[in-house]
Amino acid sequence: MAYLEPLTLTGRYVTLEPLSGEHHDGLVAAARDGELWRLWYTSVPSPEGMAAEIERRLALQEQGSMLPFTTRLVDPATGGPGRVIGMTTYMNIDAGTPRVEIGSTWNAASARGTGTNPDSKLLLLRHAFETLGCPAVEFRTHWLNHQSREAIARLGAKQDGVLRSHSRSRDGLLRDTVVFSILEHEWPMVRAGLEYRLARRG
Repeated sequence: MAYLEPLTLTGRYVTLEPLSGEHHDGLVAAARDGELWRLWYTSVPSPEGMAAEIERRLALQEQGSMLPFTTRLVDPATGGPGRVIGMTTYMNIDAGTPRVEIGSTWNAASARGTGTNPDSKLLLLRHAFETLGCPAVEFRTHWLNHQSREAIARLGAKQDGVLRSHSRSRDGLLRDTVVFSILEHEWPMVRAGLEYRLARRG
């Protein structure tokens, strides 16, 4: 049942804390940073839809299929939690294998290139492999979301394949979904790569 227990993970640049309704205003501000909901190939909630998205993720947590987090910057002055910059999750949880997907992730535009994404992924992957004992961790993204595909590949994940006409996007169009994964025996090398990227930032 460790999969279903909310927890806080703290790294060098970000803190991942259990999603709650109290994060609403901070998440709205983060989504407005770049007007991320206007990107047609992503599913970032609009300011008006943020409350419903929080409720949706918490409902999936109650069902045991998702563990949602709010992503905050680490305050460089105090080392404590700073402003909210986005959301991420463990999703499609399979406690029997065990296996998780890291997804439904978005960060404010101003956070790009600041080390927050590799730090977040290091926290989630470390917990999945070293605490939860996953033999594999999965990532999925839209075929046309080239930025996301490149970011996942930079982690060291390998592409498993493409699910053609896999699901419908908000505008009703069918999307092709690219599936990546990292296996347990690949994790030490992936971890070393992420730690190196973060160390280079100083």
